[in-house]
Amino acid sequence: MTEIVLESTLTCPECGYVKTEIMPTDACQFFHDCRGCGVVFKPKPGDCCVFCSYGTVPCPPVQKDGGIACRSSAG
Repeated sequence: MTEIVLESTLTCPECGYVKTEIMPTDACQFFHDCRGCGVVFKPKPGDCCVFCSYGTVPCPPVQKDGGIACRSSAG
C-alpha cells in the first residue's frame, strides 16, 4: 500500500503566490484564501478540490482510491 502524502504546495492562479499546506485527510478543500493577494480560489471544473487543481500533490481521497468517490461528489 502506498503512503498518503499530506503536504502539497499550492500556487495561486491569480498572483502566483506559493504556500505549502497540510491537506485534510478526510475531506476535500473546496476553497483557499491566498495570503499573497487575498483572492479566494476554488477547484477547476472536474477537480474535487484546490489541491487537485493547484497543488503539487492531489488530495488524500484521490491518492487513496483514485478519486472515484471524491470526484463523484464534486459539482
